[in-house]
Amino acid sequence: MRRAGLRTRVSAAFAVGALALSACVTLVSYEQTRSTLFRERERTAVRAAYFDASIVAAGLASGNRNVADVLGSLDIGADRYVLVSRAGRWYARSADTDAHAAVPAALQEMANGGQAGAQRIRRDGVPALVAAVPLTEDAVFYEIVTLRELERTLQVLALVLAAVAIMVAAGGAAVGWYVTRHALRPLAAVAGAARGIAGGDLDTRLDPDTEPDLAQLTTSFNHMADELARRLQRDRRFAADVSHELRSPLQTLAAAVSVVDRRRDDLDDRAAAAVTLIVDEIARFQELVSDLLELARSDQPVHRELTDITELLARVARAHRLSDGVVETLPDDVPPVWKVDARRVEQALSNLVENAVRYGGGPVAVRAGRCFLEVDDAGSGVPAEIRTSIFDRFVRGPAANDRGAGDGTGLGLAIVAEHAVAHGGSVTVNDRPGGGARFRIDLPECLP
Repeated sequence: MRRAGLRTRVSAAFAVGALALSACVTLVSYEQTRSTLFRERERTAVRAAYFDASIVAAGLASGNRNVADVLGSLDIGADRYVLVSRAGRWYARSADTDAHAAVPAALQEMANGGQAGAQRIRRDGVPALVAAVPLTEDAVFYEIVTLRELERTLQVLALVLAAVAIMVAAGGAAVGWYVTRHALRPLAAVAGAARGIAGGDLDTRLDPDTEPDLAQLTTSFNHMADELARRLQRDRRFAADVSHELRSPLQTLAAAVSVVDRRRDDLDDRAAAAVTLIVDEIARFQELVSDLLELARSDQPVHRELTDITELLARVARAHRLSDGVVETLPDDVPPVWKVDARRVEQALSNLVENAVRYGGGPVAVRAGRCFLEVDDAGSGVPAEIRTSIFDRFVRGPAANDRGAGDGTGLGLAIVAEHAVAHGGSVTVNDRPGGGARFRIDLPECLP
C-alpha cells in the first residue's frame, strides 16, 4: 500500500488537531450552555409553581371546596399541567387524569412530608420538570412543566456546534495544506534542481538567499553539484585524452599491420589467421576509441541549425547501402526542415541502423515523423527487462552476445541516448508490429 505524501499527512494532522480541539470546545460549550439553560428554566418554572401554588392555596383557604374550579382560575399555557393531591385524591384542571402517574414517588413522599422540591422527568418521551409545593397538611400542589422547546433549542445548538466543528476541521486541513505548500517549496526547488542535474544540466544550482533556514542544505547541495560536475569533467577529459593519445599509435599500428596483411598469401595458414585476427581487433579498437571520443564530447551543448531531414535520411541510407523502400517518405504534415544538431542526429540514426544491421537482422524501415525518428529491424526484439539498460555504456543485449564478444563496442546505443538527451529528448525501444524491434528517437522542439 502506497504511503501518503508528507503534505497529505501534515494536512490530515492539522485537520485532526483542529477537529479534536473544536470537538472539545463544542462539548464544553454545549454542556455549559445546556446546564445554564436548564437552571434558568428550572428557576423560572419553580417561581411560577410557587406563584400558582399561592393562588391555589388562597382559593382553598377562601372556603372553595371545588379544587378543579380553583385550578381552572390559573393562567397557564399548553406546556404546563397543574395537579393537586388532597387527602389521597388527585385533582386536575384538564381531562388528563393520568398526569399524576408522571409524578415520581420520591417527590410525592418528600412533599407529603412538608418539603417543597423539583425533579426532572421524561413524560411521553419529552423532558419535563415537576415542582411540588405543600399547601396544607393534606394537600400538595404539583406543576408539570414541559421542556420540549428547550430540548429543541439544544438540538439546534448541537447541530450548529457540530457544523462549526466540521468547518473548523476543514479550515485546519486548508491551513495545513497551505502551510505545507509554502514550507515544502524549498524542498521542491531542491528536487527540481536534482532532476535537472540528473537530466544532464550540470549548471543547475540553488540560490542560498531564497530560504535562509535552508542555507546549509542549499550550500551543501551546490557543493555536491560542483564536485559532481568537476568529477564528470575530469572523467570526460581523461577519456578524451586517453582516446586521443591512442589514435596516433593505433594508426601507426594499423598501417604496419596493413603491410603485413597485403602479404598474407606469402604466410602460412597459422600466421595468416593471426594477421586476420590482429586486423579485426585493431579495427574494433579504432571504433572503440572513436566512440569514446564521441562520448567525451557529448556534454557539449547542441549546435542547432536548419537541417533538411529528408537529405539526412538519404545520407544515412547511402552510407549503409540500404535497399530502396527501407527509407519511408516524410508524411505530408511533417515539415522537411528541422532545427537540430545535424551531426549528432545523423550519427544517432546511423548507430541505430548499424545496430539493426549487426544484431537485428537488418533494418526494414527508417522513418521520420513529427520530431521523432524510428528504425525498425527484423530481429527477435529486445526483452522488456533490458529495454532501459540497453542504452547504458558497455551494455550488450542477447543478440550481441550470441554473435560473440568481438562484435561491436557496446557504446553505440549509449551514444544515441547521449545525443537524444542533449536535444532534450529520449530514445526508447519497443516491439515492432509483426515482429522485431522498433527504436525511436524523440527530439522535442525540432521544428523551427
